[in-house]
Amino acid sequence: MAKLYFSYAAMNAGKSTILLQASHNYRERGMHTLLFTSSLYAEDANGHIRSRLGVHSDAELYGETDDLFARIQALHSAQAAACVFVDEAQFLTPEQVWQLARVADRLKIPVLCYGLRTDFRGDLFPGSATLLAIADSLREVRTICHCGAKATMVLRHTAEGGVATSGAQVDIEKSVYLSLCRAHWEEEMGRWPPTP
Repeated sequence: MAKLYFSYAAMNAGKSTILLQASHNYRERGMHTLLFTSSLYAEDANGHIRSRLGVHSDAELYGETDDLFARIQALHSAQAAACVFVDEAQFLTPEQVWQLARVADRLKIPVLCYGLRTDFRGDLFPGSATLLAIADSLREVRTICHCGAKATMVLRHTAEGGVATSGAQVDIEKSVYLSLCRAHWEEEMGRWPPTP
């Protein structure tokens, strides 16, 4: 039975590396896979999934208005897909997550999503929230804070080098992100020690 999977983590945990390795395993056995990534990561209008380790693959781009069920159904009709992989899944809309669930349920194709759970403010991304709610299988991919504890939070540095405590949820062009444990994130965000 095909399922909807969500692997989530903070930044730099190796989500894209895991995705690319899993897709490679299918392809090495002669099976076709479909790879998707957010249009926010388009390179000259083309989609690419890149790992910080240097491995990469071409990918289909998705934007917030795309019907992913219809797109995958059409691609699957042209060439049968053994698995669908979605990178940067935090940028999916809630409706797109449901569309991916229908791919698993109706087309019987496993869908593996990889993304961030929370943003720099500690809030869930809408796509991640829906994946956490309806995915058949959840997996935390772990990375570490500079102190050695498990990193679960993401800190956004501004272009000026400060720490962003407010602003738009998505800013991939001008910001630098750092994965931290909850305690260090709270300190950096100015939430600890608490004000009287």
